[in-house]
Amino acid sequence: MKNLFWSLGLVFCSISFCNAQKVFVTEYENQAAVKVFAVDYENQADLLVYKVNYENQAGKNNGKWFFTKYENQAKKKLYFVRYQNQADLKIFFVEYENQAGWRNKSKQYLLY
Repeated sequence: MKNLFWSLGLVFCSISFCNAQKVFVTEYENQAAVKVFAVDYENQADLLVYKVNYENQAGKNNGKWFFTKYENQAKKKLYFVRYQNQADLKIFFVEYENQAGWRNKSKQYLLY
């Protein structure tokens, strides 16, 4: 099951979907600054995330993420947890750039 979540993290990194935060998905929970859970429905999320194509589109804490290939290139290290109650931050991946943004601004500090 652990391999499934690691594989999902790699998929998120490899799928390229425009200012963003540079993030890296860690293999182990203790390596990450923020524990994240991807919810099934938009209304369950703290943050709506749009995956951008290029690193140079990275910038602000606005839900537009660039998944880096290497840990030292990222501003934040994330770990995708198995259960929602383990997460610091719940996210939902959106299809369009203009949908990205914070739904729960009280958690915005997690990605600064």
